[in-house]
Amino acid sequence: MQHEPSTQAPEKAAQEEATLPTRRPEGCPFDPPAELADLRERQPLTRLRYPDGHLGWLATGHATVRAIIADTRFSSRPELMHYPFPGMEDLELPPAAVGELTGMDQPEHTRYRRLLAGKFTVRRMRALTERVEQITAEHLDAMERHGPAVDLVQAFAYPVPALMICELLGVPEAVRESFMKRAAAITDPEGTLDEQIAAFHGLGEFFRELVEDKRAHPTDDVLSDLTTSDLTDEELAGIAAFLLAAGLDTTANMIGLGTFALLTHPGQAAALRADPGLADQAVEELLRYLTITHTGIRTALEDVELDGQLIKLGESVTLSAQAANRDPARFENPDTLDIHRKATGHLAFGHGIHQCLGQQLARVEMRVALPALFTRFPTLRLAVPPEEVPLRTDMNIYGVHRLPVTWGEE
Repeated sequence: MQHEPSTQAPEKAAQEEATLPTRRPEGCPFDPPAELADLRERQPLTRLRYPDGHLGWLATGHATVRAIIADTRFSSRPELMHYPFPGMEDLELPPAAVGELTGMDQPEHTRYRRLLAGKFTVRRMRALTERVEQITAEHLDAMERHGPAVDLVQAFAYPVPALMICELLGVPEAVRESFMKRAAAITDPEGTLDEQIAAFHGLGEFFRELVEDKRAHPTDDVLSDLTTSDLTDEELAGIAAFLLAAGLDTTANMIGLGTFALLTHPGQAAALRADPGLADQAVEELLRYLTITHTGIRTALEDVELDGQLIKLGESVTLSAQAANRDPARFENPDTLDIHRKATGHLAFGHGIHQCLGQQLARVEMRVALPALFTRFPTLRLAVPPEEVPLRTDMNIYGVHRLPVTWGEE
């Protein structure tokens, strides 16, 4: 239901309470919940009632979300947060695990960030780009040999970034297949909770053994480089787990959901196929339009005045990146997918001290993978009706569980 914009004074409007909208519009798998746009139009920072009863805030405007994630007066420590999602009202998370940068504040965050930032060098990104191209070509060759139809997630969208994480961490080729299976099992929707927990603990042990191996036999990879720092084995294993979590599920779902979006916007797919030079713009626009890491949380470490409102010490602020990236005050016709758009300034990779460390690698993977896929298979299309594509509607990272595709003559 549409509402008229509020004519109340900001002070009164600020006391109105919302609950976090989570249901996407029927038949619009790429659009955020419609209520977010209504809230953003009325006020980009509004009161939010959390399932545990906490009265905090919801930020939906681009400028507002950007300001909060750039402000170190807001904490990203999980033990301070209230969670806006139903069913999580009794959840009390412990402090971030060792090496988990996204759940740390300064100065702990600064120490890890400085060590890692220097490892994503231009030389290493150039070398990894060559490997992305090789791995992409190998998997497209395998798809062609297999013939239609395939699940694009299993055949292409997942293995490309998974193998690039292996390259980044220096996972030996002999154990890459088992490593990738364990990583996939953690988020497998068909797996039991016990199986997911077992896979998580198994990966922890794998990383501890990998760190020992890198100390004894270093190779040209980020993990080997970090063994020369003052980081402990526990910290190195934690950082390896963090890089896996940050770089695999996100990029895999961007490739999968991005392909789904292009297939349902054939004019956009045709434009990319006709001009692969549009790849850079296409990737930035897909990042903005899809915003798969859609919701974040910060907690005020002191009283903060923002947008004429007072956010008090201890209050949690839910950050709707998907609403911010569809803000018409920042992007013209924001609900339209347009790969000719210069979508600079989107918040898909965050902003401030927690901006994604591996964003350049993620961009490289998408810039290579998507044009190559649509060029190799010019008749690529969905093998099922769009409404039958299973979506990750209940997960922190949005995307597709599977994407059945086919090609050739109809």
